Amino acid sequence: MLDGLIALFSSPLALVLMVVAVPIGMVFGAIPGLGGKIALISVMPFLIGLDTLAGCVFLISLHAVVHTGAAAPTILLGIPGTGPSTAVVLDGHSMTKNGDGTRAITAAAIASGIGGVVGTICLALIVPFALSLMKQISYPEIFLLTLFGLGFCALLSGSGLVKGVIVGCLGLTIAFVGKETTYGVERLTFDLDVFYGGINLVTAVLSMFAIPEMLRVGRKAQISQTEILPRADVFRQIALGAADIVKHRWLTLRTSVMGVIVGIIPGLGGDVAAWLCYGHAAQSSDHPEKFGKGAVEGVIGPEAANNSKEGGSLVPTLFLGIPGSSGMAIFLIALVPLGVSPGLSFVEQNNGLIWAMVWALALSNILAAVTLVALSGVLQRLARVPVHLLVPYVYLLAMASIYIASNDWRFFVVMIAMSAIGYAFLVLDWPRAPFVIGLILGPEAETSLVKSLSIWGPEFLLRPVSLLMIATLLFSMHRMSRRLMAHAKIAKDHIDAS
Repeated sequence: MLDGLIALFSSPLALVLMVVAVPIGMVFGAIPGLGGKIALISVMPFLIGLDTLAGCVFLISLHAVVHTGAAAPTILLGIPGTGPSTAVVLDGHSMTKNGDGTRAITAAAIASGIGGVVGTICLALIVPFALSLMKQISYPEIFLLTLFGLGFCALLSGSGLVKGVIVGCLGLTIAFVGKETTYGVERLTFDLDVFYGGINLVTAVLSMFAIPEMLRVGRKAQISQTEILPRADVFRQIALGAADIVKHRWLTLRTSVMGVIVGIIPGLGGDVAAWLCYGHAAQSSDHPEKFGKGAVEGVIGPEAANNSKEGGSLVPTLFLGIPGSSGMAIFLIALVPLGVSPGLSFVEQNNGLIWAMVWALALSNILAAVTLVALSGVLQRLARVPVHLLVPYVYLLAMASIYIASNDWRFFVVMIAMSAIGYAFLVLDWPRAPFVIGLILGPEAETSLVKSLSIWGPEFLLRPVSLLMIATLLFSMHRMSRRLMAHAKIAKDHIDAS
């Protein structure tokens, strides 16, 4: 372990590249539609001929801090910087509207830093047990994990439970567009080849959140009512954000560990981790009715998980050569110019390099958190910018991002149609988050269910781990529904009394 730290600090080039990678990764995260995958692809040509240690440190540092940078547009403008940031926009942007944007940014930054460090510590601790742990998790467990997210997406709609279910089902329907992955059957494609690959997540997220928000503010054409805080108030909000982390320290630690566990399971990725931890934050909160209206726990939980899952996803990526997420799949490809071929033999022969990457993961998260907290006072000015002036630029950026993700102009038509639906949801006050949750988790749930049935039949539900997860799912949803009903009753009684 110390060999890796010594190797890292013995290489000035590696240290310089780590410091350079952090702002680059944060910028890619802050620009909606780009994210870690585009960042890795963009820097690949510059890796040829680079020292192996310096190149690996640069890549891991770049990819690790993307979600930290994504917190800025997500919280201040209500535009998710990355897919997993969608779980933060509900409460993060509500806090900005309530005048607590700097507080939310601070809480997000510190939670991200702690999540990254916890993910690194867990990575160091579970390395000896990684293979045996992964053997215990198979398709049935992945299917049940997705049910956690799908179940909570309805409950988190609060009083609009029926609306949440309807929107979630619409998201599931859109998720099934394209060729079915197991048997290759075309579904809802209308004989149009543009739909064979399904609706990509970038198009869905930008169409459901960014463009409807721009349509709304464009119609109002007014300056945000958010005030620029005096320096003393900025420091006070930074202190409040730090105090929120202390107050919810156990939530931060729990969601960090949950993010690591999700990261270890190949194929799930940050979207699942963020929404699972958002659901856990709401389920464990004393005031779940505040979620979606500016609950700081709704920022802390997903942000901690977004960064901690990177440590978990490195386990299957480095030890088995199996990417823990789509971002790690690009990470594997980016290692090729450096002459790195992950697997058990690589880990055994390059122990010092592995530990140097672990240390870089921790240090880059800390550096990104400190940077975001330091800039939180300046970033609050983004919320004061006349947002209607940004509308054409956001449209152009959204269209560019969608074209990069799909490489097909016909997705602009899909964007227009989905943006109309998203705007209708916004105007009619229907929840939009369940749509994205259904779109993200639908394919994972279907694939895992089909493979579970083909291997075990219906008896897959009787596996010991599956039974434990089913019991936990039912208990958690029952407990949360009762708490939501109790809080709704208290609120109704208070209104009647007044």
